[in-house]
Amino acid sequence: MALISNPFIANINKQLSPDELIQALRADIVGEYEAVIGYEAHAMATQDQRVKQALFKIADDERKHVGQLEELLTLLNPKEGQLIEQGKQVIKQQQNQPFQTGNTANQFSQ
Repeated sequence: MALISNPFIANINKQLSPDELIQALRADIVGEYEAVIGYEAHAMATQDQRVKQALFKIADDERKHVGQLEELLTLLNPKEGQLIEQGKQVIKQQQNQPFQTGNTANQFSQ
């Protein structure tokens, strides 16, 4: 959440190095997800359907921002993009396998 009392809290007094920019984008992604959580919590806490609908729409817009930021992250750090894609593929492969009970912790360490 932004600190309203200091409108310049996010100002950076220097140019970011490539590594710092990558870290900043990761922090921005976290911020977008925090916004999603907040908007959805507020939507679920009201009975006013107009407000509820608007807040869920705003949360969806934040999810689009996550996608944009992840694409920027991938442009700046292709290896990270490849690893994210590999993680998605692991889940897709697991969806095609029959459900197994028992210890599944090792399945996620690939």
